[in-house]
Amino acid sequence: MQTYKAEISDEEKEQTIRDFLPFIKYTASRLLWRLPLQLTIDDLISVGIMGLMDALQKYDNTKGKLRTFAEFRIKGAMLDELRSNEWMPRSVKDRINGIKTAHRELEKELGRFPEDEEIASALDISLDEYYRTINDANSAVVLRLEDFDVSSTFDENIDILECIADPNARNPLSLLEDRKKKEMLAELIDQLSEKERLLLSLYYWEEMTMKEIGRVMKLTEGRVCQMHSRALIRLKSKLADNECFHKVLIKKG
Repeated sequence: MQTYKAEISDEEKEQTIRDFLPFIKYTASRLLWRLPLQLTIDDLISVGIMGLMDALQKYDNTKGKLRTFAEFRIKGAMLDELRSNEWMPRSVKDRINGIKTAHRELEKELGRFPEDEEIASALDISLDEYYRTINDANSAVVLRLEDFDVSSTFDENIDILECIADPNARNPLSLLEDRKKKEMLAELIDQLSEKERLLLSLYYWEEMTMKEIGRVMKLTEGRVCQMHSRALIRLKSKLADNECFHKVLIKKG
């Protein structure tokens, strides 16, 4: 196996970039929905290439496979760049919180998930303004399930998280709470509309992009993003409402 040192030739760099470019472009496209206005997908690709160069300088072939190490560094560099450019004005936070509150109140009143038009009417805003807020929420979400992928490893037999000391070891109660939360989340997902359930399945389980999902569902990419954000807001609202009930269940269990 080849050992990469701090200094490699320009020819080696160019060949390595060509080898990893498909992965870099794919990773950038998967993160496209999180791009703030000041960044483009080309910026992400450039950051990914810089992450690759950094990986080549720091790689030790006795620690594991180059591809696994480099892919981890590439994705990490892109996520760091996104986090450093993420921002959300107070006014946007207030509008998003207003939608969450209106959603909870209308759901209690109607006994079902409210429609977009009903939420907009309750907030005394136009439907266009409501959708703009949904889009703002979509671009501001910084939490993704794949950010906590415990399968990312430098070697097939070494889990990164297992190499980090945990000062708060998990106990049976916390494990039970996690199981209850997963069961509750599954129940809440079942309450979503058929289209929203399909969208979440395609995005989180099939790992399709918003554009690919749009083609499957015959919707525009923007509409898919709106539905995704709306589904997350509904789930978060329901989880907040059920938090106290969840704690009671844990105590009784």
